[in-house]
Amino acid sequence: MVQDDPPPPAAVVGAVTPYAVPVVVVDPDPAWPVVFQQEHDAIRGALGAIALTVEHVGSTSVPGLPAKPVIDVLLLVPDSADEPTYLPALEEAGYTLRIREPDWLEHRVLYRRVEDGSPHNVNVHVFSPGRAEAEVARMRMFRDWLRSHPDDRDLYAATKRELATRRWRYVQDYADAKTEVVEAILARAGAPAAP
Repeated sequence: MVQDDPPPPAAVVGAVTPYAVPVVVVDPDPAWPVVFQQEHDAIRGALGAIALTVEHVGSTSVPGLPAKPVIDVLLLVPDSADEPTYLPALEEAGYTLRIREPDWLEHRVLYRRVEDGSPHNVNVHVFSPGRAEAEVARMRMFRDWLRSHPDDRDLYAATKRELATRRWRYVQDYADAKTEVVEAILARAGAPAAP
């Protein structure tokens, strides 16, 4: 660790590596829904009925929106804190636990990465219906609003492209920089405040 690096966040599983290259935002890819369907099928195949919901969220779920080429998946399970009920099956299917946030809605993130041999990059956001209704509603509302409101989709696209021209120490810094515009769009959509 470089001396001026902050300690890794407690929620991150594994090493936190500074993001040494610019964030890449690419034009919309018509293959993204197909890739999501492959992930959907892999998760359903691994978890069966434990997977209460498997949905495409994030920028790659919005037609016409440029994005980092990472498929974001929303996975609801009965209890995201009860990792033994779902984590081993997802690991067996090729996903790696990357984030564990017991203090924020018992959120978990698993991923697949091209550099680890996956054919594409995927983030799986794991929540539970009993804990994360408001956050799940916000994720869905943001996706659905951008799908049906081209002015806000274009605003968000322009914000993402401008921020991608900067260098970020960590990719989370890029994500955090979008917060103001995301919250403004969500307010127009009538979303509740962030949990």
